[in-house]
This record gives sequence, C-alpha cells and structure tokens, in this order.
Amino acid sequence: MDKQRDELTILGTLCAEQGIKMLPFMVEQLVRYRDYLEHWNRKINLISRKEDAPVIIKHIFHSLLITLHHSFLEGEKNLDLGTGGGLPGIPLAILNPHTNFILIDATGKKVEACRDMIKQLGLNNAVAIHTRAEEMKGVVFDTVLSRQVAPLDMLCNWAGRLLKPKGVLICLKGGNLESEIAKALETSKEHRNFPAEIELHPIQEVNPYFTEKQIVVARG
Repeated sequence: MDKQRDELTILGTLCAEQGIKMLPFMVEQLVRYRDYLEHWNRKINLISRKEDAPVIIKHIFHSLLITLHHSFLEGEKNLDLGTGGGLPGIPLAILNPHTNFILIDATGKKVEACRDMIKQLGLNNAVAIHTRAEEMKGVVFDTVLSRQVAPLDMLCNWAGRLLKPKGVLICLKGGNLESEIAKALETSKEHRNFPAEIELHPIQEVNPYFTEKQIVVARG
C-alpha cells in the first residue's frame, strides 16, 4: 500500500508539472494498470525485467507525454501499433475515456495480456486485436501511435495507408533519429506522400530517465 500511495503521488505530481490534467480516479487506474502490467510481465515478456527506472515513470508517464503534442478529441479513432503490454494505448485510453483506441500486436500472448488488463480496468474505449499492420484493411484512423516498434520509414509506410487525410503519426523513440527521418521523407512517395513534415520534440528536460528520448510527430 505504501508503494501504491507513493506512486499515486509521484504520477500525480509529474503530470501536474507538465500540465497533464487527470481526475483522481484516472491516477488510481494508471497505478492499477502498473500492477497488472508487472503481474503479466512475470508470465510473458512485455517490458524489460531489469528496469533502471520505476515502471510508472519509464513506461506509463512516458506514454502520457504524447498528450503534450496531441489533443485526443471525443470520438477520435486511434491505432496503437505493436502495443506489446498496452503501451502507449492503455494509459492514453485511461486519460481519454471519450476517445477510441485499437491496440494491435502480432504476438497472441501479448494481446491476451492486454485484453485481460483492459477488462480488469473496465475500459470501454479500448480493444486489443491479434493482427499485424500489414493485414489491416478497410479501416482508417485519425492517429497512429507507436513506441519503439519499427524504423520510422516503415511506420510511415503503414501510417500512410491507415491514416485519414490530415491524420498524424506519433512515435516515442530514442537515439539519433536524423537518418530515420531523412529516409522517411525521401521515401514518402512510396507511402501515399506521407509524411509531408516531421517534428521532433525532445523530452529529456521532462525527466532524467528520458535522456535521448524524443516524441516524433509526422503529418501528411
């Protein structure tokens, strides 16, 4: 209980410092999600088991930082590519209950874990599907989300096919991204002229655990 109270305080404080507004029940849900994520991680590999930072910061707060650069509107349809343990889709679904999130992953056991966590959290705006981006047809999204899943040009290839006009791709990535960005822009004609522009938003000043981490926003 002490750990849970501490993390409620830590997460609430970090979000308040960044202007991320949350109701108290949302903070509680996010901490519960942390518990479920760690429980499932002992069964299957969802996140690193040798963490150099608390899960509540390195994974959950990290995912919430996307909201600094995108406002999720009511009824908006979002795709979380290669969600793994539900990141960033589940934290964002908790924070934006009137926005819809589809989480996909090619690994069945990870999807099983996500489905259980979504059920336990009582989320009505999130669904996990066992599929690959290449296999998705007949559906388009307002926003495509990704967290260290694939090189940027590959993500843009998928996003160009899956996004509505004026849709946006938002990625959480680390390291030197200059070559990835250059390749994505050079090959944009291969993915329906997506992207037309790419923005980089470093987040190392937000928290020392995010050194060399950036939010990448690609627009058509």
